[in-house]
Amino acid sequence: MIADWYARVRANIEKVMVGQERTIELLLAGLLAGGHVLLEDVPGTGKTMLARSLAASLGLEFKRVQFTPDLLPSDLTGVNVWQGGDFRFVPGPVFTQVLLADEINRATPKTQSALLEAMAEGQVTVDGETRPLTQPFFVIATQNPIEMDGTFPLPEAQLDRFLLRLRLGYPSEEQEVELLGRMRGEHPITELRAVSDAAELKGLQHAVLAVRVEPELADYVARLVRATRGERDVALGASPRAGLALQRTAMALAALAGREYVIPDDVKRAAGPVLEHRLILRAEERLEGTTAADVINRVLKAVPVPSEEIV
Repeated sequence: MIADWYARVRANIEKVMVGQERTIELLLAGLLAGGHVLLEDVPGTGKTMLARSLAASLGLEFKRVQFTPDLLPSDLTGVNVWQGGDFRFVPGPVFTQVLLADEINRATPKTQSALLEAMAEGQVTVDGETRPLTQPFFVIATQNPIEMDGTFPLPEAQLDRFLLRLRLGYPSEEQEVELLGRMRGEHPITELRAVSDAAELKGLQHAVLAVRVEPELADYVARLVRATRGERDVALGASPRAGLALQRTAMALAALAGREYVIPDDVKRAAGPVLEHRLILRAEERLEGTTAADVINRVLKAVPVPSEEIV
């Protein structure tokens, strides 16, 4: 059931996106797992278009916020205004189903943190009153590399709220030629039609919870997470929340593959996108060029993999 949905939605998104099969798979896995996704790459690689294509394919309400240094928290959550002798709440763009937080690292940390409650709890509190958000609620944030001018690195607590961090990268020469051909006329996003809806999505999100994780696989996830804490290059390793995120993403990837159980390869494929942005490297290691991806690759090679016979 989920595999059929995945094939249908992926094919629809690929009418717009070229050469992003793995990114689309992980994005949909994050959505099915009930998390949020951070897309990090240089401008012009299709981050915004991927978010729009996803929302259009699923028939979900979509809103986009361009993050800038002067954006206020109330510009996201909404504000109470005085009207007709009483206060009336005017909801902000966070009251939607797919929220694109475009260039999130161009806003100040105070505004970035305004999303924390929404992402973690599915609600916002304004002037002491808590309001639930529309479900499903999915945040796709885009981020330029932090070494570019005019950006503010996301606080660790905010990064930890993103289930996955993905990068699109540049297309191959063949893919870029295909992209140029598609864009000669009207942009394909204008003709994209929904192939699913919110009700189907919520049912599939519930179905992912039934994917089986054998004790040996859960132990493998725990050993991977714990191994990051003992790495010499790491000042702060992955938290228990990271382990939960890794397991849930592996369950979603298994479901997308048409399986009712997790295998070690699901965990391995999810490890980088789930764990890399949660590690804090020592300053001297960063200066020497060590990356979080290097650490994760080392951990994956060092931690013994359980036999697939267990499933």
